[in-house]
Amino acid sequence: MTTSTPAIEVAGIAKSYGDQPVLRGIDLTVPTGTVYALLGPNGAGKTTMVRILSTLIAPDAGGARIAGFDVVTQPDGVRRSIGVTGQFSAIDELLTGRENLRLMADLAHLPAREAAARVDELLDRFGLVDAADRRAATYSGGMKRRLDLAMTLVSRPRLIFLDEPTSGLDPRSRRDLWRIVRELLADGVTIFLTTQYLEEADQLAHTVGLLDGGRLVATGTPAELKAQAGGETLDDVFLALTGHAATPTTDDDDETETVR
Repeated sequence: MTTSTPAIEVAGIAKSYGDQPVLRGIDLTVPTGTVYALLGPNGAGKTTMVRILSTLIAPDAGGARIAGFDVVTQPDGVRRSIGVTGQFSAIDELLTGRENLRLMADLAHLPAREAAARVDELLDRFGLVDAADRRAATYSGGMKRRLDLAMTLVSRPRLIFLDEPTSGLDPRSRRDLWRIVRELLADGVTIFLTTQYLEEADQLAHTVGLLDGGRLVATGTPAELKAQAGGETLDDVFLALTGHAATPTTDDDDETETVR
């Protein structure tokens, strides 16, 4: 269920790296309790948008509010409200699954009893109980992705950024992540998703934004965008509105190379 207060409000966000514009005046709003999918090819600016909204970098122009907090002037409030799962796993492979989760609980300053209960709850929810005391280095790609998302949820954020969360996963693991996203949505969590897998956006998103050349070239429900482009799938929409096909890869956005 949505509320009248948007989870994300973005107005005129712009960002360049050197003389290369990456975002060119982006406006978008994400209602609470919904999934917003930002689509675009490599280098379109998807990851840069996530980095700005999660306070990792500042915009050159424009502004954004997350859960009512300004991303530039109130970063601590933003960080208390969000969880971020990036393109690359944040897990420590030398630790067990349980130890990774407990580390996040410690960083969130959860009391010992609450931390233990939360860790057990997440291990069960993400199907990691049997592997809980194995080093994460032994996990499959899908298991690592589930653990990574479980770590994001330790502090119970109400807004989660998922940046290419299923890149490189096999179809079964991808669908496992889709199931988890739907469960989070049922709990009232807001999801901001970036992806190149257009079926993923079609399956999960209430609203889709199509980013190309640093601009939002179209926004709407999947059904609305298909009707606008006269296509049957979001692949058709992508081709019609950008002039090129969406080709999923395991590479990160081109613009992230500049900021590493």
